[in-house]
Amino acid sequence: MKDANFLKERNARAIWHPMAHPADSIANPPDIIVGGEGVTITDVDGHTTVDAVGGLWNVNLGFSCQPVKDAIAAQLDRLPYYSIFRGTSNDQVIELGEMLADFFAPDGLTRAFYTSGGSDSVEVALRLARQYHKVRGEAGRVKYLSLKKGYHGTHTLGASVNGNANFRTQYEPLMPGCFHVPAPYTYRNPFNETDPAKLAQLCLAAIEDEIKFQDASTIAAFIMEPVLGAGGVIPPHESFMPGVRDICDKHGILLIADEVITAFGRTGDWSGSRHWGVQPDLMCTAKAITNGYFPFGAVMISDKVSDVFENDTTGKGGIGSGYTYSGHPVGAAAAIACLGETVRLNVKDNAAARGEQLFAGLKALQNEYDIIGDVRGGHGLMLALELVSDRATKTPIDKQAIGKLHRVTYESGAMVRVSGNNVILSPSLILSETEARTILDALHKGFAAI
Repeated sequence: MKDANFLKERNARAIWHPMAHPADSIANPPDIIVGGEGVTITDVDGHTTVDAVGGLWNVNLGFSCQPVKDAIAAQLDRLPYYSIFRGTSNDQVIELGEMLADFFAPDGLTRAFYTSGGSDSVEVALRLARQYHKVRGEAGRVKYLSLKKGYHGTHTLGASVNGNANFRTQYEPLMPGCFHVPAPYTYRNPFNETDPAKLAQLCLAAIEDEIKFQDASTIAAFIMEPVLGAGGVIPPHESFMPGVRDICDKHGILLIADEVITAFGRTGDWSGSRHWGVQPDLMCTAKAITNGYFPFGAVMISDKVSDVFENDTTGKGGIGSGYTYSGHPVGAAAAIACLGETVRLNVKDNAAARGEQLFAGLKALQNEYDIIGDVRGGHGLMLALELVSDRATKTPIDKQAIGKLHRVTYESGAMVRVSGNNVILSPSLILSETEARTILDALHKGFAAI
């Protein structure tokens, strides 16, 4: 590795960072992370902090999960790569497929289509939804419905169903046929409704209204996150996702659960869909499937959908989608080891317990600092603070203030994620009670400094 002086001098000069303005990255060089152990990360200056971001929602088992590292190393020695396009397969993807079918059986999902990551999984799921209806003889079902504030990756089709202007405006026009409905976001919504149960019903009514307007016979799928993640951690009322499931069934629309973040225990249940008692038709997974150690993902498919494809005799069920790295044997080996450790450690229960601890701690901070307008959480290790300059008007806090909060919090022992006027927490699911307290203490110091 180059020395620290070289790294600092060249930081952000020869690379562009995702989700950042290139000029800002040069003016305010990113922290250079060079080490990780357990749930902590260390920067180039030797400063160690608790990683309250969990990599990027994906390092569920922390940075020291040896079984996953060993599986990757062993597979690199045995078979570092081969394609699973038509005519070839490998032992790792077959074994993993059986494990995933068992793991997601309570969600009603029995088949896996491998991808390279979350955006790929969303793209494939959306494509399969259209193709499903074509194979069934309903070729007119080509539209998609999704939630405002939802996030579904950066591919063009996924960006088209995104519900956040930050990921859309500079790339428009996007794909036609994508329509958005209000999210059950109690802090800000067009109905000025603060009761979660009532808001859920208003949003469900809006979905029904949009379906009627578009004509149900033209809609392929509704895609949603069980708990909205990148949009600011927005958990719906418990009635919402079951209500969406009922509406989709009523109108012959497929329900796609985007669980790139929520699958594998983050909500305190093994899947976000299971958290709400819902079985989707398709589920997008990635991130924690390999603990972030290897780019990998899988679209999980229900019998309802797989039967249509597998029983097709016209040729229309042939899948014309996939990636060079779909079913990568190293990624599959990592996923096998990761899934084994995920279940062995039963991380969902710790996610629930530590999530309760952090949620209570964040609400205590809200009582102390007026700039905390809203605290969201209560569903595992997905939490957010929405910061405002005035609680009455809900005016978002300025970038300079939240930037200082981020810096002081980092210097005080915790890396948090800033998104707009939100502070997002998504630590590893092996977080200890002491490490959760470190996050809260660091945030306390951050707020005290602004």
